Amino acid sequence: MWPTTMQGKVMNTGQIEQTANAKLILKEKILLRWRYFFPVVIVALIMAPTTRSLTFSVISDAFFQVGVFVLATLSLYHLVAGYLAKKPSIPLAKQPITQVGFAAFLGAIPGCGGAIIVITQFIQGKFSFGSVVAVLTATMGDAAFLLIASKPVDGLVLIAISVTTGTITGYVIDLCFGRDYLRVEPQSNSQQHYACSSNTVEAATYLWKIILIPAMVISLLYAFQIDPNEFLALPEGTVEFFGGIFALIAIITWAKAKTNAKNQYQEFVAEQQKNCDSNWFSCAVQDTNFVLTWAVAAFVMFALLNQFSGFDLAIWFHQYASFTPFAGVLIGLLPGCGPQIIVTSLYIQGAIPFSAQLGNAISNDGDALFPAIALAPKIAIYATLFSTIPALIVAYGYFFLFEF
Repeated sequence: MWPTTMQGKVMNTGQIEQTANAKLILKEKILLRWRYFFPVVIVALIMAPTTRSLTFSVISDAFFQVGVFVLATLSLYHLVAGYLAKKPSIPLAKQPITQVGFAAFLGAIPGCGGAIIVITQFIQGKFSFGSVVAVLTATMGDAAFLLIASKPVDGLVLIAISVTTGTITGYVIDLCFGRDYLRVEPQSNSQQHYACSSNTVEAATYLWKIILIPAMVISLLYAFQIDPNEFLALPEGTVEFFGGIFALIAIITWAKAKTNAKNQYQEFVAEQQKNCDSNWFSCAVQDTNFVLTWAVAAFVMFALLNQFSGFDLAIWFHQYASFTPFAGVLIGLLPGCGPQIIVTSLYIQGAIPFSAQLGNAISNDGDALFPAIALAPKIAIYATLFSTIPALIVAYGYFFLFEF
């Protein structure tokens, strides 16, 4: 029997497909409007006389002190990843005693690739459930790039702690529940839908290629506490003006990126899906635009709260210091890198202590949770809950040892 509409008219297959496509386009347009929330707010703050100077200063600082270093870090990462992808595949760890540690190491690599590999191997009966917990515990997502670019020593220390915690937790889980805990039958479609679609914004990529080296010079001048306007014999405020413009372009570029209406929340808080086989620099630019957008959101929110409300987050978190590690862990349960980038941005600005950043890093799974839920939802949820326990232990352990 042919499907019918509410008016009783018969719809053929072509009409059904057209209707489905129309609904998908509508959902994409709605999501696109939500993605424009960030640039619209920034533009509104720039247009307002009372917030113009503050907003421009903040987004310029975010561009030179965060965005440029993040792009440099991401460029190196995508260049190396693209090179290794062309090499013969390295066999996964075959010995059960080394699998958990190997999984934690894969989790330390930014992106969702490590989690997909481990979960797929678990479903196929090759990896243990403890390995799944280890990879999700060690995963920090794109927030790792932000932390490494801004505070490299803290970032490396945090990754080392996350990998160690993930490895120990994975071994404990296997010891308590067995390697085959929650094992499911292999699914024929377990690896589909995760080939990222190309969505490079060529104009933005070309712009970044032009400005990257001079922007890096300015960023290094800022890092060494040298006024770039004075050093380059430029009128006062010139560097800040162009930094603000470039930051706004990056935010608008992220907002204009093609969306995937199948999961609107994911498209808002996760990095853009893409194919990095052809142009590693374009992929680095897209990821940088995403990280910079959420970092700007955190920087602007922090600055506005401090200047106009008299509410200082740093003082508030200091007064309720015992709550901050729990808050970091709690936010880490949210899927996607966006909320985690905000936490990392607050840590960079000194608003939250390292214990909160540590708890968030161990608790959060970044973008890896989306494909994990799609591949094996029950496994992903249980593994996430299991990783929350060591996150609380490590965060509060650090808090009582060094911050209390």
